[in-house]
Amino acid sequence: MRYLLMLHADETVGASIPPEQMKGFMNQMAAYAQALEKAGAFIATEALDFASKGSLITVRDGETRVQDGPFAESREQFGGYFIIEAADDDEARKWAARCPAATWGTIEVRRIRGRDEY
Repeated sequence: MRYLLMLHADETVGASIPPEQMKGFMNQMAAYAQALEKAGAFIATEALDFASKGSLITVRDGETRVQDGPFAESREQFGGYFIIEAADDDEARKWAARCPAATWGTIEVRRIRGRDEY
């Protein structure tokens, strides 16, 4: 089964981290991705731009509405993700707990449903 690990963290805190310290955090994330690859669990990963640079789009009664970010007052924003392969929820949660981002933010784990499940 495929799982989406959504990485949530405070963007303002991340932006204030000195470059050398951030490099260390990114090295930890690269090592995590390599561990996923070695285990055959890695599918994809990407980092997202800041929430303040995003938009929400809705269409109601034929009218398109655009709301520029940030969208909600919250401490943490969705900043990136991993898509992994895991046997079940427990295995996906174990991989999430190993993610270095879990030490400075929150990892949300969601199973990706197959198209036949819609």
